[in-house]
Amino acid sequence: MSFASSLVVSPNVELSPSSFGFLDSVRDGPQIPDSSRFFLRTRAANLMNKKQKWGNHSHSTELKYPILYEDGYGSVIAASMVANPAGEMAVSAEQKVYNVVMKQAALVKRQLRTGGELDVKPDIVVPGTLSLLNEAYDRCGEVCAEYAKTFYLGTMLMTPERQKAIWAIYVWCRRTDELVDGPNASHITPTALDRWEARLEELFQGRPFDMLDAALADTVTKFPVDIQPFKDMIEGMRMDLRKSRYKNFDELYLYCYYVAGTVGLMSVPVMGIAPDSQASTESVYNSALALGIANQLTNILRDVGEDARRGRIYLPQDELAQAGLSDEDIFAGRVNDKWRNFMKNQIKRARMFFDEAEKGVLELNKASRWPVWASLLLYRQILDEIEANDYNNFTKRAYVSKAKKILALPMAYARSLLGPS
Repeated sequence: MSFASSLVVSPNVELSPSSFGFLDSVRDGPQIPDSSRFFLRTRAANLMNKKQKWGNHSHSTELKYPILYEDGYGSVIAASMVANPAGEMAVSAEQKVYNVVMKQAALVKRQLRTGGELDVKPDIVVPGTLSLLNEAYDRCGEVCAEYAKTFYLGTMLMTPERQKAIWAIYVWCRRTDELVDGPNASHITPTALDRWEARLEELFQGRPFDMLDAALADTVTKFPVDIQPFKDMIEGMRMDLRKSRYKNFDELYLYCYYVAGTVGLMSVPVMGIAPDSQASTESVYNSALALGIANQLTNILRDVGEDARRGRIYLPQDELAQAGLSDEDIFAGRVNDKWRNFMKNQIKRARMFFDEAEKGVLELNKASRWPVWASLLLYRQILDEIEANDYNNFTKRAYVSKAKKILALPMAYARSLLGPS
């Protein structure tokens, strides 16, 4: 299941990992000699200093949730602990995600308290690497322009530093997603994902493996971006290798966070929060998380038939059973009243997450709002199209027409002009 980040608003396009030149290195381990890597030693030193400054930050452990949601049958879910089969208490998916959100928000708050600016001038790098770094960012921009056209257009309003950083994050996310969802996915093993994660850790230490890695390595030295959401996205890829069913929404929520909500957490430090915003940093992160969850839930509802043909069902098993449905009904593609009622509840939940996301978009830096509003409006329209197809997401793919996309852009721009509430 492709990640449905707040960055991706164009139709799905297959992008072979081999076109990035990294599949073999992930499958078989690094093959490029050290002399051809991007060793940005100055940036690595700066990154280590930043880690030391941020390493001892504290954050709230209050048991509250970024989002309260209904379970589709009228009950609001907000439990912080759940019991496992052994009778022991375990942290729920929402609490796990909430802890990550609090950590990311703390990084940004720490920088704001020390008077740090998110728009910074490039640091001094090793002689001879600056032109290569610019070339790396340019390549990221080309990939974004080709595969996320609407979002790329929106980034044109951003400052150059924010613009390049978002491109670098987008490309890393796409490369990661393509490992398990691209044309070469059959070659990817858990060991390959372990190598990809090790490569990520090297990147965050200032030792990027290739040109595209170098762009992200540079980005994480300029903005308070933490490694955890990136590692969590890789964990989502691992889930796709070993899991094809989700017994309840708690499990599905965690998956949606891993593959999509993480992108919101990666992006907020780069997008920036409006100087006149009165909202808490945590609430802005919560909204970014909600947009990722909403987008991924929309992807799941749109692709039910496609996923079923691959033997996958990304729907809560307990809620299917409550609706009188089974896996067999989905594999058979039966559109009946039971299915319609089930889908109405699923769409209602997705829209609740979109509603939560809207609150945070207003609080973002003015130059960053347009692409996020475009994503939100366009993905939300996919839910409308599912309804227009009489909830037949087995044989009909809900999509937003080109004309509707064009109409959505000025609407998104108009909303982006609205400042913090």
